[in-house]
Amino acid sequence: MELDAARHGFAKMGFGCKHYRRRCRIRAPCCNDVFHCRHCHNDSTKDGHELDRHAVESVICLVCDTEQPVAQVCSNCGVCMGEYFCRACKFFDDDVDKEQYHCKDCGICRVGGKDNFFHCKKCGSCYSVTLRDKHVCIEGSMKNNCPICYEYLFDSLRESSVLRCGHTMHLQCFHEMLKHDKFTCPMCSVSIFDMEKFLRALDAELRNFFCYL
Repeated sequence: MELDAARHGFAKMGFGCKHYRRRCRIRAPCCNDVFHCRHCHNDSTKDGHELDRHAVESVICLVCDTEQPVAQVCSNCGVCMGEYFCRACKFFDDDVDKEQYHCKDCGICRVGGKDNFFHCKKCGSCYSVTLRDKHVCIEGSMKNNCPICYEYLFDSLRESSVLRCGHTMHLQCFHEMLKHDKFTCPMCSVSIFDMEKFLRALDAELRNFFCYL
């Protein structure tokens, strides 16, 4: 259908859920129920089954209520159902300020801007470019549960932190751990801070102390 620019942008950011702003809902092929997003589906299931994002085949436009095959633009009313659209992930989001991008190696969409991240093949996930050649690689490090809250890290909506030892956890969980005076990795017990400078300073203080005894 011919694109109407005004119709295309109609109701942008006007629909969605607590996870995403979008102008469509998805039909879950696993249970045939309709949800705003896969997270809404996963939060509501009593048996714990999760929606495979790649298996979604149909969406329902929230403007005209037309069910149709996955596409960015509604086949009936011409509204854009998600300003950011990934056909591989069947993912829609109107909030493009997140700077979404699709990582082929991860196989999912990420946020934060493609130029700000690189994919570490050994760790199996995207990391900030500030960590390129500056982190300890652990195979599949991100494909584990956070050792604090036990949520799966790889596709979590919350920001993650990479420790000096290479293990990972949610950044929020990391800060909570510090509040409880825990300064070692809960996975391997390695110090989360570089203690060398601290120990050198402590040695210097002890030497000065004994000089004045």
